[in-house]
Amino acid sequence: MSTEKFSPRYRDLDAWNPDEILGALLDSQFCAVAAVNAAINPLERAAVAIAQRLHQGGRIVYVGAGTSGRIAVQDGAELPPTFDWPRDRVVFIVAGGMGALVQSVEGAEDNREAAIWAIEDEAIGPEDSVIGLAASGATPFTVAAIQAARQRGALTVGIANNEDSPLLHAADYPILLDTGPEVVAGSTRLKAGTAQKIALNLISTVVMIQLGRVYDGLMVDMVAANEKLRRRAERMLHRLTDAPMDRIQAALEAANGKVKLARLLLEDLGVSEARALLDHHNGHLRPALTALAARRKSA
Repeated sequence: MSTEKFSPRYRDLDAWNPDEILGALLDSQFCAVAAVNAAINPLERAAVAIAQRLHQGGRIVYVGAGTSGRIAVQDGAELPPTFDWPRDRVVFIVAGGMGALVQSVEGAEDNREAAIWAIEDEAIGPEDSVIGLAASGATPFTVAAIQAARQRGALTVGIANNEDSPLLHAADYPILLDTGPEVVAGSTRLKAGTAQKIALNLISTVVMIQLGRVYDGLMVDMVAANEKLRRRAERMLHRLTDAPMDRIQAALEAANGKVKLARLLLEDLGVSEARALLDHHNGHLRPALTALAARRKSA
């Protein structure tokens, strides 16, 4: 198992100067990026497949134990505020429960039965997409969850840092992030964890873009839940339309802070008409604007 191996390169690490240790740690982070780059094709296939399932109304489910579980939850927890992804359509299955995110639960990662029960309890099914992470690729909890989810017809993605591991064999879409030995042997919170975090960022962001929750490089589905985000929404609309700020603020008010709807209101549409146009295009702003322009041109 490469993530558990000792690398002679880091012999006497504790005797090195701090700047030398920092340099070695930073170099290892570049290795994490390289490992993700090598997996770009399977990452793309997984992201496209997940987007297709979610388009049908499914949920995105994150599964992990220990460090991998914490990284998984961090990615999924950001989807609702960043992309207004419905909170009931993101599920976390963590070995030892959510309390294990801040305090280790001994033996939880070995509990296959708990993983299977969690998949059943969440009623995971054919419309859902389940992503399992494990640096070793052999964590019993995560492997069992992916196997159970696949048996129930869910799309499954396995992300591991060791080749030919059980998790990769269990998943429909296996993704190997070959990061090799750690600077501190076996401490996969380092470059293995970094590679997992990058991989999840790539997958979830591509998925959200494909689902129409990004337009022109802007997070137009974000939730303007505070003053800072409301100012951001105003800046987005100003960039997209160059409309006066009073009109932008009025449009945002009428749209209850929803940027895409406000963008259409700035085209002098009514709220109902703008909402219907967005719904017709599955929430994608670009084709909605294209259709509106074509309609006006032919009128």
